[in-house]
Formats: sequence, C-alpha cells, structure tokens
Amino acid sequence: MNDSVPTQIKDTTGNPAPLGLLGFGMTTVLLNLHNAGFFDLNSMILAMGICYGGVAQVIAGVMEWKKGNTFATTAFVSYGFFWLSLVALIVLPKWNLIGPADETAMSAYLAMWGLFTVVMFLGTFRLNRALQVVFGTLTVLFFMLAYGEIANASSGFKHLTGYEGLVCGFAAIYTGLAQVINELYGKIVLPLGLIKK
Repeated sequence: MNDSVPTQIKDTTGNPAPLGLLGFGMTTVLLNLHNAGFFDLNSMILAMGICYGGVAQVIAGVMEWKKGNTFATTAFVSYGFFWLSLVALIVLPKWNLIGPADETAMSAYLAMWGLFTVVMFLGTFRLNRALQVVFGTLTVLFFMLAYGEIANASSGFKHLTGYEGLVCGFAAIYTGLAQVINELYGKIVLPLGLIKK
C-alpha cells in the first residue's frame, strides 16, 4: 500500500504579464506615431516589431502557459506573431520574395485580427478595467485600420487612427507598469480597476 502524499510545487516565478504588455504597448505607440504622421515607417519600428513586440511577447506567452493562464498565453503569443507577420508583410516584398498585399488583402488581415480581439475583449470582463481599455481600444484600432485600407481613406482618417492607436498603446504600457509598481510596493499604487468576483 502506497501512503505517499503528493507534493505540490509552489510557483515562485515572476509575473510575465508586464513584459508582454510592455512589448505590445511600446511597439504599438511607435507604430502609431508613424500612423499619426510624425515620421515615416522605418527600421526602428520594424526592429521593435521583431524584437519587443514579437519575440518578447511570445516569450511572455510561453511563460504564462507554464503558469496555466490560457487567456494571457493566447493573447501574448498571438499578438507576438501578429507583429512578426506584420513585419514579414512589409519586408518580404522589399526582398522580392513575394508580391505585396493589396488594400483588400490588408483589410482582410486587419479585420481578422479585429474579430479575434473582439472575443478577447469579452474575456477581459472577467479580469480588470485596465485590460478592458487595452482590448477595447485595440478592437477599435484594428477595424479603423481595416477600413482605412479598404476605403483608401484620407490621410486625416489615417492620422486619427494613429491617435487612437496611441491611446491603446499607452493603456497597455500603463497596465504593464502598474503591475510592476504594485508588486514592488506590495499595495495598489497605480490602480487597475480590479473586478470583484
């Protein structure tokens, strides 16, 4: 007869969510500064898309998977590969490996990400207000970007889209940094709007 008691291993690893949120948020801010008309699309944005928006988010997603957090795993890995795929869409035609995506294709690409984000946004109603702002503004951003492509929108509309994207990106930065600061101080310094369950 086996009288052994199963042991539980306590998870002492750090919270990977701030890494994922900051990778997403900072890259989103920089891309949308371009969309708002402050500077041209350049290697700085593409490098951020690969390294911080892409790779760092995927790493954060894998770390969330080890913690059993399905929502965060799905979000960080998906949006990490969104950034990597967006860079590929821009770079591959420049290397003459494949033709560029036209406006209809880009609109479909962005709209699919918008639909995915709508469902993820619904999930945030079980989490906190800060994430609701991030995913809510991201949903709007994807559909504005999709409309801008399919309708060949004016530069004014594209600049407006960029400003909306800045709100989304800064919301993600705030959410990530709030988690870091609150953990360091052991109390709520920067509120996230936690939902009572």
